[in-house]
Amino acid sequence: MKKYSSKRSIQLLAHILNEYGIHDVVISPGSRNAPLAIHFAESDSFHCYSIVDERSAAFVGMGMAMAQKKPVAITCTSGSAVANYYPAITEAFYSNIPLLVLTADRPTDFVDIFDGQTIRQNKIFQQHSYGDFQLLEDEKYDAEFKNREIIIKAVELCVEKSGPVHINIPLSEPLYDLVMEIPVFPSVEPTLQGKKCSIPSKLIADWNTSKRILILVGRHDFSPELNVQLAQLAKNHSAVVLCEASSNIHHEKFFNHIDRYIFNFSEEDYKLFAPDLLITVGQNVVSKKVKQFLRQAQVPAHWHIDPYWHPDTYFSLTEKIQSVAEDFFAQFIPKINLEPLPYFNLWDRLRDKRDEKHEIFLKTIGFSDFYIYYLLALKTPEHYNIHISNSSAIRYAQLFDYTDRQVYCNRGTSGIDGSTSTAMGFAIKSKNPTVLITGDISFLYDINGLWNPYIPPFTRIIVCNNGQGDIFKIIPGPGNANENTVNEFIATKHHFGAENIAKHFGFGYVRVDDDTTLSRVMDNFFKPDSKPKILEICTQEIENASILKSYFEFLKS
Repeated sequence: MKKYSSKRSIQLLAHILNEYGIHDVVISPGSRNAPLAIHFAESDSFHCYSIVDERSAAFVGMGMAMAQKKPVAITCTSGSAVANYYPAITEAFYSNIPLLVLTADRPTDFVDIFDGQTIRQNKIFQQHSYGDFQLLEDEKYDAEFKNREIIIKAVELCVEKSGPVHINIPLSEPLYDLVMEIPVFPSVEPTLQGKKCSIPSKLIADWNTSKRILILVGRHDFSPELNVQLAQLAKNHSAVVLCEASSNIHHEKFFNHIDRYIFNFSEEDYKLFAPDLLITVGQNVVSKKVKQFLRQAQVPAHWHIDPYWHPDTYFSLTEKIQSVAEDFFAQFIPKINLEPLPYFNLWDRLRDKRDEKHEIFLKTIGFSDFYIYYLLALKTPEHYNIHISNSSAIRYAQLFDYTDRQVYCNRGTSGIDGSTSTAMGFAIKSKNPTVLITGDISFLYDINGLWNPYIPPFTRIIVCNNGQGDIFKIIPGPGNANENTVNEFIATKHHFGAENIAKHFGFGYVRVDDDTTLSRVMDNFFKPDSKPKILEICTQEIENASILKSYFEFLKS
């Protein structure tokens, strides 16, 4: 027989979440949040997931929300447990991933009197959330009426902004009083309204008079509609479309490998290739080179199209277009001139030259990180969602083609801390299988992402282990420091591997350290198995940074 929490605030919260279709709850164990854990777990309306480590749990919830494109609730006990949510909340904030953060708390008069597990929780995430709310305890006057208003406002804000919203919930003891029946609460009438996009005539005129139109697509969810719209502009040579692996758009006329083309631009090239109209779509871009290029270009007109963010990334923003890109282009394209422009041919000639060099270099390359990412782009099955960790992993991935596959990376804050947990959360909720491609430091940092009994058996993890944070051997700067200092405190050289971790968490495991074995293993790695698997590819003895640098030197020769 089911038993539910006797706390009216928790009963009301669960009722409203159910009304809004929020059914997934990631629960980290604790006593103060026991009323939430018990109530959600006992209710048939919710799917609950127990993740012990709060830092990992928040990223798991974020990955689940990414996969479904709908809010996921996460809940934890009071004190430092709440603070452990912060890394994922900052990522969700800058990536617009809807997380409803439910933190249990001591009663308000217990704060700052040195009671156990009690910190200043109210508004703790204020700098990186779209809303911060605190419920009244059941005993307070008019608590049920006011809590209803608070919860509805919080949930609607989470949906509207597609980002993290925090509800802090003070709870007095007893925490474990239960009831057999839940009272009937009034239904909720959602007040969410979509926004219509209107196209100012000035934008149409600006397009029609521009001769050098550049469209840059940052991180963006896969959208067949947007793909078709931008392809229409590129096919006609009306605009140059630059995109990245995480842009999730593909066409032979798009320029998918930005750094391959602009890595050695001179001051003269900056002027030659600079647009007179820049249109940016989506969010964070990986390429630092394109940021440098567009900042120096001093573009006279820059429009950014996004429902939420309008950052002046390139110091030239002139139009903030608050719209879903698909809605904007659906109205915009029929009204503009689609004439071929010489600007496209300028970029196309550069691409032909660099792509030819790229193909020649591939024929000369031996076993290395560079070779591994090339092979992964070829061998990863089309039906797999690809999650790529930050640092060198996503930078290598930018150099190769992931056509017909969806690529994800935590580029909101670009941290390595939750890559594994995010991918595992995504895997739990995605209809298609998921593979995580990660570096060794990122993988080791987030080991608790595997402390998760819900990971599907078709999930795959590929760890590229070069024995250090090799990114610091690639980027300019660290090479100026003492080598021993860099190795110990920056690149953090190590001798750890993934084998014992795989055994500990019940994953299958394969290790390779040569190209012949890798090619053979890859053919079997994605085949069905009874448990998820880890492939560790070891390149500690390879001068990977030197190979990558020689690649770029070869491109410009």
